[in-house]
This record gives sequence, structure tokens and C-alpha cells, in this order.
Amino acid sequence: MSSNNTTEPQQLKRGLKARHLTMIALGGSIGTGLFLASGSAIAEAGPGGALLAYIAVGIMVYFLMTSLGELATYMPESGSFNTYASRFVDPSLGFALGWNFWFNWAITIASELTAATLIIKYWFPDSPSYLWSFLFLAIIFGLNLMSVKGYGESEYWFALIKITVVIIFLIVGVLMIFGIMGGSKPTGFSNFTLDGGPFHGGFLAFLGIFMAAGYSFQGTELVGIAAGESENPRENVPKAIKQIFWRILFFYIFAIFIIGMLIPFTHPSLMQAGIENIAVSPFTLVFEKAGIAFAAAIMNAVILTSVLSAGNSGMYASTRVLWVLAKDGKAPKFLEKLNKRGVPINALLVTCAVGMLAFLASFFGDGVVYLWLLNASGMCGFITWLGIAISHYRFRRAFVAQGRDLSELPYRAKWFPLGPLFAFALCMFVIIGQNFKAFTGETIDWYGVLVSYIGIPLFLAVWLGYKFVYKTKVIPLKDCEFD
Repeated sequence: MSSNNTTEPQQLKRGLKARHLTMIALGGSIGTGLFLASGSAIAEAGPGGALLAYIAVGIMVYFLMTSLGELATYMPESGSFNTYASRFVDPSLGFALGWNFWFNWAITIASELTAATLIIKYWFPDSPSYLWSFLFLAIIFGLNLMSVKGYGESEYWFALIKITVVIIFLIVGVLMIFGIMGGSKPTGFSNFTLDGGPFHGGFLAFLGIFMAAGYSFQGTELVGIAAGESENPRENVPKAIKQIFWRILFFYIFAIFIIGMLIPFTHPSLMQAGIENIAVSPFTLVFEKAGIAFAAAIMNAVILTSVLSAGNSGMYASTRVLWVLAKDGKAPKFLEKLNKRGVPINALLVTCAVGMLAFLASFFGDGVVYLWLLNASGMCGFITWLGIAISHYRFRRAFVAQGRDLSELPYRAKWFPLGPLFAFALCMFVIIGQNFKAFTGETIDWYGVLVSYIGIPLFLAVWLGYKFVYKTKVIPLKDCEFD
């Protein structure tokens, strides 16, 4: 931003409270992964396999969240992933991570618009899709245009609706397990031991769910972006970090346990659950079994809220990262403009336009362009997680190398260096094994390999391209900046 323009604010406004931070991260991760994908996870790997896969990924996410917590409390930055990697690893990695994160969420906005349109067809099957898409995009844009407090407040209520439904589901499920509700006898563990026990499909089935579970937990890292606009990041971020992990793990693990107890994993409907078929969501099946009328309609409304919440968060996060990239000279300068409410208006308009273009791509060529964009962005979340683990490892080592006392850290991640190294290894395993099924057939499915792994060469091209042009190098630990 030009220095002679003093009428516009130079910085984002700190308008997010502790409750907003907690709900932003919860809202970013509790959605279709829990309400829909949990059913197919149980069907493919059995209730035991699904539980084990989600617990394993949950441990990885715990370490990533503590790593991000240490970074975000010491240096609360809205473009955290770009900034941390640029300062503690290599500016070229920071550049690539920033654009990777923006691309991921900009394309996610498009996928959420598609999902919202399919969901609304439950009530209005003959209505035109594009009208709903423009309406939902206008709502998300409007919520982000108001102010950061407006975004935080809307996300708080979006997340609260989802959490309330999950808690009701857990209570109803427990009552049904003990035969208190639903008019049936206590189920016990009969569904767990059905057809050969809780583990079904062998190691490859477990591995497939392990990969899918990673997507369900994506969104928890949004707290790192929101930290830059938190009223008191040194107090609020650690509080949010501590609450988020245990709540998400509790919701996911307990919900999968209840579904596994009440619905046989051989139930044909579990594999059919999807955006276009809300009626067979495992949540819907359990509510219907309990005798709750209009269960499908209720879950349809909740899943619509989830989708809008994810789109809302995606718009917020990608806009902030794009603004920081511009501020750091890694994106066009006009994207640095803030309006009077402290909202990066140009970055918001560009992100909105890209999300809309990606959505429109789903109408052309049988959606091939859109499918490729979606697959390219699918890898981006795991790459972001890798970036968090690397940045934290280097941050802590540089902190000690420069003779600083660890007591200076407002929040200290436990299990260092095991935490970030474990998260890095597991993330790398998930990335490499993304489409392992393409290699297990009689011949290698090269098209499947290309579609699944396209995100890796794209990221490497951006990273190494910047490195080649600007001749950047890995920053020595003694030269890392903490100001």
C-alpha cells in the first residue's frame, strides 16, 4: 500500500474473541466428513478399522495443532503459513505454501457451492442450480465483507448448530445402545462382531480410510490464520488449541463408535451416503431408528449449514493469506488494499471470482476441468500440514540456537522434536499413499495416478520456480528473525 494514503488502515483489525477462535476451528473440521463420509468409512473397514484410522490421524493432528499453537502465540500472523516458512525455512517455500493454501480454499469455495446446490435440490428439485449458487456465494461474500467480527460471529453460530446436532446425536445414540430409546433391546457389541469382527477388509481397507480421515480433520489449521485478528492471541490461541483437539476427537471417535454400535457395517445404505443422498447419512439412519420424524430433512438443513460454514471459512482464510502475500511482495500490490472495516477488499473480490469461475467450470466438458482442479487442491491441505511441521521444527531449533530461553514462549508444544517429526512422517505417508489402489491392480492406473498426484508437481513448480528466479536459500538458524 502506498505510504501517502493515510485514510485507509494499514493493518487488519483484531476483532475475534476466544469463542470465535474455538468455533472457527471446530466449524472448519466438523462437516461432511463426519456427517456423510463416516458411514462409508465404517462400511469399508468395519467399526474397529474406522475408529483406529481416525484415532491415528487424530494423534497426527494433535501434534500439528500444538506446533501451530506455539508458532501462532509467539507470532500471531494472518498469513501464518507463508510467514513462518519464509522466516524459518526458505522464502521460496513460504511463497509456495501461501499460494498453495490460497488455491486450496479458493477451489474449496467452488466445491462447497456445488454441494450446497445439490443439497437444496432435496426441497426444490426443479429449481435452477446457478440461482442457488449465486445466492450462496452472495451470502458468503456479504458475511466476509462486513468485518472480521461479522465473519467470526456468523461462523460461531454456524458451528454451534453443527455441534448441537452432534451432541444430540451422541445422547440419542447412547440411550439407544442401552435400549432406553428407539423401542429396541440393548444392542451390545453384536454389530461390532458381525461377519468376522470389527476389522473388515484387511490392511488395505484400513489404509484407504486412514487417507480419507485426513480430509475430515482439515480445517483445524484455520485457527492459525484467525490468530492474526484475535483480540488477545497469546491467551486466546492456546485456549482454543487445547479445546479444539479434544472436542474434535471426542465428536469424531464417539460418533463413529455409536454408528458402529447401532448400524451394522454391512448395512447397504452406509456406502451410499453422499451429498446427493442425505437420506442415507449414518446420522439420518440413527435418528430414524430412534423414531425421530423428518430426520432426513433435519440432517439436510444441518449439512447445508456445514457446507456454507466451510465456504465461509474458506473465503475468510484464503482472502487473508492473499493479502499477506501482497503485503510481503509475493502477490500483486493492489491485493493489499483494505477497506475502512479492515477487510482486504481486493483480495476478497479476486478469491470470490476464482471460486465462481471454478464452479462454472463444473458445467463444461462434463466437469472434467473442475474435477482436475478439485483433485489438484485435494493434496494442498496435506502440503500445508507438512509446512506447519517443518516450520515449527526449524522455529524451535533457531530459537534455541540464538540463545533464547524457552520460558519466553507463551505456549510451548509438548513432545518436541518428536511431535513435528511424527506429524511430518505421517503426512508424507498420507501424501505418497494417496491413491495406492492405482498401483495394486493387474496394471497401473496411470490416469488415476495423474489425477491424484497432480498437486505435487504443481506445488514443486511454484516452489522451485520462485527459488530459481530469486536465488533464495535455506536460512541459517542463527539468521532466522523473531521480531
